Amino acid sequence: MNELTSKVSLYRTIWRWHFYAGLFVVPMVLILALTGAAYLFKPQVERWEERAWRNLPAQGAVSPDDQVQAALLAYSGARFHSYRLPERETDAVLIHLALAGAAPGQTEMRDVFVSPQGKVVGALDPELRIMQIAHDIHGQLLIGKRGSWIVELAASWAIVMILTGLYLWWPRGRGLAGVIWPRLAGGRKVLWRDLHAVTGFWVSGLAMVLLLTGLPWADVWGSAFKAVRTEMGWVKGEQDWTIGGQPAGSSEHADHDHAEMAASRPAMPAMSHVMPDGSIMTMAMSPVSLSQIVAEAKSRHLPFPVIITPPGMPQRFGKGVASEWSVRSDTQNRPLRETLTFDPMTGKQTSRETFADKHVIDRVVGYGVAWHEGQLFGLANQLVGVATALMLVALSISGFVMWRRRKPEALLGAPPLPAVPARIGGVAAITMVLAVLLPMLAISLALVLVLELTMLRRLQPVAGWLGLQAPEARKQAQNRQ
Repeated sequence: MNELTSKVSLYRTIWRWHFYAGLFVVPMVLILALTGAAYLFKPQVERWEERAWRNLPAQGAVSPDDQVQAALLAYSGARFHSYRLPERETDAVLIHLALAGAAPGQTEMRDVFVSPQGKVVGALDPELRIMQIAHDIHGQLLIGKRGSWIVELAASWAIVMILTGLYLWWPRGRGLAGVIWPRLAGGRKVLWRDLHAVTGFWVSGLAMVLLLTGLPWADVWGSAFKAVRTEMGWVKGEQDWTIGGQPAGSSEHADHDHAEMAASRPAMPAMSHVMPDGSIMTMAMSPVSLSQIVAEAKSRHLPFPVIITPPGMPQRFGKGVASEWSVRSDTQNRPLRETLTFDPMTGKQTSRETFADKHVIDRVVGYGVAWHEGQLFGLANQLVGVATALMLVALSISGFVMWRRRKPEALLGAPPLPAVPARIGGVAAITMVLAVLLPMLAISLALVLVLELTMLRRLQPVAGWLGLQAPEARKQAQNRQ
């Protein structure tokens, strides 16, 4: 095999990999790009969603304890879970409740908004909030853990698509036209090709960052990463990102099953529980009240949103329940996050954890997550994320158009097999490395290989349609029919 033939065979082989990867990935890219672009603006969307409960009169404000009592009175039998400080003193507070009457093993939560004067002014189902829906589609396709597997699989193959696309884009002695910018005067075929190739070049780096920073959230990759970190001693403090949509180390329903855990928790200090008949039962007393913790939290000026959780509540990430008051900044700009705990009997601060206290691995992931969510450096980060999403959409559309324009009537339209098998020693080595680093890619590659060798190549009509036969073999098969 001469050098030119070898290069052509390798090019066609990689082109086929790019085609099959793109065929699977493109629908998922569109879903993830659109939902991801929306989620970038979570702070703005949630402020808009809560607009009716902002800028309220501040005169006659009541204590946080009274605000919680008002929420509990409005939802008989409910249990108090957390209290979110208002962003401004004229905003309603958000009180997170577990409602009574849910079916066994299930929990219905409610975000209840209470005015400074202690009046319930609105409520939202946290599972149906705009950004929560976008988040659930983006991470799990609304079908739970199996959806997380599909998203992770698509992300793994998207990495293959980007790497093979960069190989196909490589200039090989050409000028900058069609490489850095599209040729506008070469006809439709050239224009679509250039739009696809040039857009792919410009977005490849940003897309790779998004894909890699999203992997710690994925179920299989994230679980393996957590196991490696634990084995290597790279864990310091609690992991503050989810794995497969669930808190690290929790069961599938732990994040939602607050009411069942709350039913067995110790009584909350200085809190009240509203009985079904509307009366108020005072729980076991403690010198420290919610109002005292709120005052202390406000004095710390933590980044919004600031969540206060009473003793006895399930810990946000990890197992068990908290034994102390927790004050946590839940800002999406994770390097600014801070968590404080206070003794329920004395009110004294017992711990303080900042981003700098985490292990360096967690800090790297934290920066990546903040970038991924568009909150690392404000509006500029959001705009870069939107530009990335739009380029990914353009890349998907241009790839689809190119495929439809060249697709034969009765075939899938895969690039033709090379006349001579390519020498893929280097490509095979890279593939092995990717398979080791991306478990879902390895699993899918093994399944595809077994399926192709045992079934697809043996069924001539299927093999011909998928492009698994050389053109000459496909013509001979058609002539025999």
